[in-house]
Amino acid sequence: MQTGRGVRQGCCLSPVLFDLYSKCLAKEALDGLGDFNFGGQIIQTVKYAADLVLMAKEERVLQGMFDKLIEIGRCYGIEMNVEKTKVMRISRQPSPVAIMIDQKQLENMECFKYLGSMLTNDGRCTCEITSRIAMAKAALSKKKTLITRKLNLNLRNKLVICYIWSMALYDAETWTLRATDQIYLESFEMWCWRRMEKISGTDHVRNEEVLLRVNEQRNILHEIRKWKANWIWHILRRNCLLKQVIEGKIKGEMEVTRR
Repeated sequence: MQTGRGVRQGCCLSPVLFDLYSKCLAKEALDGLGDFNFGGQIIQTVKYAADLVLMAKEERVLQGMFDKLIEIGRCYGIEMNVEKTKVMRISRQPSPVAIMIDQKQLENMECFKYLGSMLTNDGRCTCEITSRIAMAKAALSKKKTLITRKLNLNLRNKLVICYIWSMALYDAETWTLRATDQIYLESFEMWCWRRMEKISGTDHVRNEEVLLRVNEQRNILHEIRKWKANWIWHILRRNCLLKQVIEGKIKGEMEVTRR
């Protein structure tokens, strides 16, 4: 098909045409490739808008997927930008991956921000949690004049939960919490109440006393569990990839770390 003229910048047809174009390209290039089997289904890609993620268990399989995608992409008139293409191995013991494009090796990433969430090569959520807590603390420091005024106590509590907790707990329903992560979150919760009441660390005020002053209990972990329950129910009532991932089984055995 000969293309005589493209669409204008900002045209509503532009994202639709690009989506159709990229779907046809990926389907033709990756047909029959891939070894990431989850729940009996081969998962080759994860797509969002103009982003494309290739998934594979073996390095040679991933290299073959890249080679085929580049070959078919050139037939479609599309070139892959090596500088914007990254690779990351997610494992308990991550190691570099040597993926080549036009004799250039792709950069290996230890952490990568995708759709607002921080992904790390160890598969844990600690980096994401600490990053979110840092963002929330910075936001609270900017709004401290608002929440430390002589406002009603219940109103100030609601301001902290609405504006600060919502930033810290973004995407929290998908987190896998370890014991250390729970400690970080509970420490952040107490930090918010202490900052709201202008209680310094040198004042030697116990957490129980702080909770009595603000008329609150330790709720942050309970809120996350409640969000998880609502999210799971929303996913399981649909027939989608996320449901297959949650209900699917991975071949192999869990590593025994303690006896």
